[in-house]
Amino acid sequence: MPLHQCSKHPDHLSNAILPSMLHLAVMQGRLSPPEDNRIQCFPRLAWRDEFPRTVEAGIPAIEWIDDTYGADINPLRTKAGIKELQKLMKQHGVSIPSICADSFMEEPLIRCTDAQRDERLKLLEHLFRQAKLLGAHHIGIPLLDNSALKNVEEIEVMAAALLKMIPILEELQMELHLETSLSPKEFPILLWKLPHPLIRVTYDTGNSASLGYDPHEEFSAYGSRIGSVHIKDRKRGGGTVALGTGDTDFEAVAEELEKIEFKGLFTLQAARGNNSAETSHMRGCKEFAESIFGT
Repeated sequence: MPLHQCSKHPDHLSNAILPSMLHLAVMQGRLSPPEDNRIQCFPRLAWRDEFPRTVEAGIPAIEWIDDTYGADINPLRTKAGIKELQKLMKQHGVSIPSICADSFMEEPLIRCTDAQRDERLKLLEHLFRQAKLLGAHHIGIPLLDNSALKNVEEIEVMAAALLKMIPILEELQMELHLETSLSPKEFPILLWKLPHPLIRVTYDTGNSASLGYDPHEEFSAYGSRIGSVHIKDRKRGGGTVALGTGDTDFEAVAEELEKIEFKGLFTLQAARGNNSAETSHMRGCKEFAESIFGT
């Protein structure tokens, strides 16, 4: 299959979930039309519908989103919601191995008051305890855009805040994964301040390409801490594009992941397809991922 045709898939494939060579999930919302002109958000209108659509796409798991847009109705946050999610997971055979906590990108743990930071850490603990009930392995925090770390002082503040989460991580035996825009020289500074095996890295293939980072240099700097991978493609200095049409060096990333014997979660966060064709598009993206990263 040509790289630029990730929305295509063989007609003979059934809608049942097929065996995958990868531990693979789809980012929540990618199987529904965009809401409120947002590229990524908790799908307020269609979150229940994404369970059967995930099955139809042949993907076994969803990376759930927590954000401010869906905060008031996200089932992840409530006891009743967890019960409904558990029922839907069992009904459709779909797992929720990870949470993408975009809420901490919109309301970050930096550039805020001490009181705000304490409240946000309480929310993070609550999300960990809720996610544990779903069998999730980790929560990821994007330190990007509004929450990007801009200097050493902000790295210090972030590290001090996240160190407070270590007792929770140890109690629950869950991981915290950090996704940042820091360079291969800067990111290890943050990780050095968080020297705990339950604090790891989400490597985003597209974001690194957009920033012009060399995968070999990145993996050399912190490859041993990588715990999850977001699969997308971007042009250097530009936005997300169809898989295989941007500047992501997928072969180099695959080579480095093989070197570290990566066994963690891959999440499809690829550019959206046409509205009403989300399922077939994401099935094609799954096939693309398997062709690159499968063993």
